[in-house]
Amino acid sequence: MIQVFNVGAQRMLGYAAAEVLNLITPADISDPGEVVQRALALSAEFGSTISPGFEALAFKASRGIEDIYELTYLRKDGSRLPAVVSVTALRDGPGRIIGYLLIGTDNTARKRADAEQMRLDQALLRTHGELQAALVAAERANQAKSDFLSSMSHELRSPLNAILGFAQLMESGHPAPTPTQLDSIQQILQAGWYLLELINEVLDLSLIESGKVSMSMEPIHLAEVLTDCLAMVAPQALKHGIVVSCSGPAAELCVRADRTRAKQVVVNLLTNAIKYNRPGGTVVVSCELRPAGAVRVTVQDTGQGLAAADLDRLFEPFNRLGQAQGREEGTGIGLVVSRRLVELMGGSIGVRSTVGEGSAFWIELQPDETVAAGASAPSAPLSLPAALDPALPRRTVLCVEDNPANLKLVASLLARRADLRLISAQDGRTGVELARRDRPDVILMDINLPGMSGVTALGLLAGDPATSHIPVVAVSANAMPRDVEKGLAAGFFRYLTKPIRLTAFETTLDEALDAAARRTGEIPR
Repeated sequence: MIQVFNVGAQRMLGYAAAEVLNLITPADISDPGEVVQRALALSAEFGSTISPGFEALAFKASRGIEDIYELTYLRKDGSRLPAVVSVTALRDGPGRIIGYLLIGTDNTARKRADAEQMRLDQALLRTHGELQAALVAAERANQAKSDFLSSMSHELRSPLNAILGFAQLMESGHPAPTPTQLDSIQQILQAGWYLLELINEVLDLSLIESGKVSMSMEPIHLAEVLTDCLAMVAPQALKHGIVVSCSGPAAELCVRADRTRAKQVVVNLLTNAIKYNRPGGTVVVSCELRPAGAVRVTVQDTGQGLAAADLDRLFEPFNRLGQAQGREEGTGIGLVVSRRLVELMGGSIGVRSTVGEGSAFWIELQPDETVAAGASAPSAPLSLPAALDPALPRRTVLCVEDNPANLKLVASLLARRADLRLISAQDGRTGVELARRDRPDVILMDINLPGMSGVTALGLLAGDPATSHIPVVAVSANAMPRDVEKGLAAGFFRYLTKPIRLTAFETTLDEALDAAARRTGEIPR
């Protein structure tokens, strides 16, 4: 029986305390149909018969189970009050139940909100089909675009690998090409590398616009990033007679960013500063900690500068601001990609320019204090041997490649090395069999192979004690950042993307050969 009926209960239900105390149970002022349904549900849940009265309201609480449920109370005037009920068993010192505390909270507002929500949901359902169909169509179109670009990237890279690879071979061949031949070769290389740049930037822009660029944010030392970037543009600066220098406390500044994408942005700004500079000009990279806390990297050039009207159109795709007929090639995409990458890293990008004096492009990234200052700069890449010791034994390189032109390119590259012999396979299964039979020192593995992918073949080689020690280098036209990350995570020693650069190929090959020698206990070359 009800023993306490507080003021709140009297106001909510309209009963005076004297009308209920010691006269009725809470079940008597509850919707009887709901009480019956609760009793049936509890009987099924606990496998026993539970009476449709107060026992149904307090059954869980009597067993120490927290119980909160919805129930409709019947007011004295006959109206209904939706409530949320919480039931707790009251116990004495030894733990015997001496009563129950029922707290009912008016649920009218929530019920009204639920009803309104249902009305809105029904209204939305009337247009949901059309919206869903439009969304599916947009997603399919977006996915089709991404798949098309990714496929085209792969299909273009394979022939480009042969074009640029053999052009590099001819450029550095013996005997040296004649001046006329060299000029033609350089024209091929210039056009080929430009086409590769265009492919990369269009893919980047497509990925960003489709929201498929994933950022690996981490604390990075700014000095390391700038050191790598300056080294990458040094040949271009030397070719144009541009002096590139760095100022500011880069060694003391750390930022939180995606290392690969941060380098991509800085290299793009440096490349533009060199391309559009005046002959014998300068490029100064400066770093500073801004008052608001951001770390700013500025690339200042001494080029012809930009008018104020041009600055508004600078970050439009394919807009080269009248430079399309100039001496320098470009896509007009790089700055668009750079801006969106910086924004995805939580930063900003901007420019100030004066006609006749030059331009200063800057990016701002968030600082990070978790990296200790003074970290050492990256070590220099391995240099190629100056001479070959004829007494050294020849080593075997297995190339698994299904494209005949690309396989011929690798054969031509290795033909320059008297210390190496080449064996080849045109599918993954044959490649695994040759590796088990001949135990090559290094394996060059394409990813897209007939029958068995290069990743699957790598797994088989890694799982076989006879071949698990062999360094496997991926050489693939799958050149998206996620492809490289997946390849390295799968266990490839290095991941080279097509078209390959001869210096990078030779350096990677020597690193793999040295690793193979260390793993087998031989003296490294």
